[in-house]
Amino acid sequence: MVAKISIGSSLYGALAYNGEKINEARGRILGSNKVVIPPDGHARIAQMVEDFKSFMPKMGRTKKPVLHISLNPHPDDRLTDQDFEILAREYLDKLGFGDQPYVIYKHEDIDRHHIHIVTVNVNEHGKRLNQAFLFRRSKAITNELEQKYNLHKAQREKVSPDTPIKKLDPSGDIKRQVQNTVKLVGMRYKFQTLGEYNAVLSLYNIRCEPTDGKVNGRDYHGLVYFAMNDNGDTVSTPFKASRLGKFASRAAVEGHFERSKDSVDVRPTKRNVASVMAQSSDKEDFISRLNDSGIDLVLRYNEEGRIYGTTFVDHNTHTVLNGSRLGKEFSANAFERWFNGDGEKPVIMAPVTPDSDTTQTAGDSSTPPSNPSTGQSHSRTHDYENNYEQPTLPGLDLFQVGPGFNPEEEAFYRAMQRRKKRRRGPQL
Repeated sequence: MVAKISIGSSLYGALAYNGEKINEARGRILGSNKVVIPPDGHARIAQMVEDFKSFMPKMGRTKKPVLHISLNPHPDDRLTDQDFEILAREYLDKLGFGDQPYVIYKHEDIDRHHIHIVTVNVNEHGKRLNQAFLFRRSKAITNELEQKYNLHKAQREKVSPDTPIKKLDPSGDIKRQVQNTVKLVGMRYKFQTLGEYNAVLSLYNIRCEPTDGKVNGRDYHGLVYFAMNDNGDTVSTPFKASRLGKFASRAAVEGHFERSKDSVDVRPTKRNVASVMAQSSDKEDFISRLNDSGIDLVLRYNEEGRIYGTTFVDHNTHTVLNGSRLGKEFSANAFERWFNGDGEKPVIMAPVTPDSDTTQTAGDSSTPPSNPSTGQSHSRTHDYENNYEQPTLPGLDLFQVGPGFNPEEEAFYRAMQRRKKRRRGPQL
């Protein structure tokens, strides 16, 4: 049996989360202590809050007085409602919360039935209860209950960087799936904006939105995650980042943006996308060939059906890149013209070999080459210092094959880099 304990400040939020499931017939209330439960079994959330407040001191110093506990037996354990209630009450007694006000809920919205407990960690005098080694004591208690009642030993699912990421299954444990997917995406992929973050999350039917406001007079900046089905419809109540873990928080995600900037190399993705584009005839063919090469294309449309955003999720390099990062020929406007406009494919520079005298545009030998995209000086510096490949000519490095080293060009490039560094000034 796995016990998960969340310590928070919002009593109403914890009661509302569970109460909504009960009132939607996705569970039931099994029991309570010092909190009145209506005979019809419905959750009167506002009344429950008042019952808790009548016990809790109005002027307590504890900033996070709410404990939200879930007890999750092994799927092979077949327990009755009475069994669940006995386990919950005995667990709370052994943890030292048996005399506190609490409510026990059984959740039936997934195949693996489990229980939630909402209680408080301050007594009627405003003194906080003993929370020393709370999680360690909780683990010892669940081990004891497993042995006493002959239950299967259930362990937390361990997530590693190699764990496969699966699309969300609305019939399963939605919160656990969202939690694991968000953690794995953060461990595995490099992205630099919220749009790129959402692009890779959307592949697994998850959406993330920022939320800003004020709580107790303080500015609040957070993230909220939504679980969706294949049609883009929300299938559960949204999850605040704090309910998933620190890795899902706004601070953690924005920190990931900054770290990714130091490690992103656009060239492998750009090379693959350009190669696929040269072979593709239309939108469906292009997307299919991209998928075969390990790249997903996420297109964003406005209300008029026009493409306003393109993002490439490269599962080979674990990099998420907006099309504009690859160059204007990979931007939303370029694909809008190709897919929904005149059908003209974006012009891409053809590969350059060391012994070729001229360059050609893809599909047209008479057209002179267009100017290559810029804005990738940081990636180039990083790759020049760390890659084992031969140096390449500035601007033509994307399609260079074989040795193409030009000493004069490289000397000029390094001189420009040194000038940029001198202009930066002191780092604060």
